[in-house]
Amino acid sequence: MDFQYEFVLSTLPQLMQGVKLTIHITVYGLLGGMALGVLTGLILAYRIPVINYAGAIYVWIVRGTPIVVQAMFVYFALPLAMGIRMTGVYAAILVLAINAGAYIAEIVRGAVLSINKGYVDAGLALGLSRFQVTRYIVGPLAFRRMIPPLGNQFIIGLKDTSLFIVIGVGELTRQGQEIMASSFRALEVWTAVAIIYLVLTTVLALSLRWLERRMKII
Repeated sequence: MDFQYEFVLSTLPQLMQGVKLTIHITVYGLLGGMALGVLTGLILAYRIPVINYAGAIYVWIVRGTPIVVQAMFVYFALPLAMGIRMTGVYAAILVLAINAGAYIAEIVRGAVLSINKGYVDAGLALGLSRFQVTRYIVGPLAFRRMIPPLGNQFIIGLKDTSLFIVIGVGELTRQGQEIMASSFRALEVWTAVAIIYLVLTTVLALSLRWLERRMKII
């Protein structure tokens, strides 16, 4: 079977539509995941009464179930239970935020607990409140340690968007499947899709590596 480069070029406009949606879901999903993960991670790190248990249960449930099952539950089961309607894109963003948030929470918790207690005691001795110590001392130090694992989680999140094909979201993998179904050019289609994912993940990895080097300088 000959590889048809012309066919690959002809599919790029449709694949780029999938890329746009993939980036859209990734950006908004990971932003939500960061907010949820940082909040939950701090709750777990400081063992805030009562809600600490809620945070631990949330992390346990999400980390113990596949993201595909989570997507199916949010898109099909949750609307029935709550009597609401939800688009596939909204469901994908919500699932990615919830899923990434659980893993980011563990990253945040580990980074915060890794900071020497002497820094905290010194800040408190200077008259800073615990919130100020977290914001000005623990936070910046922990953030530097979080960059590598956060980078890995962001890349995982980007690749996980391909799994939302199960709820009919027209991201990159879905577009590839539709092109392949109508053309039967599996070799060209999936080669193109794989290369596009490699480009996206490489750009993200290099950006995070640059940020990591810059934070070390600062």
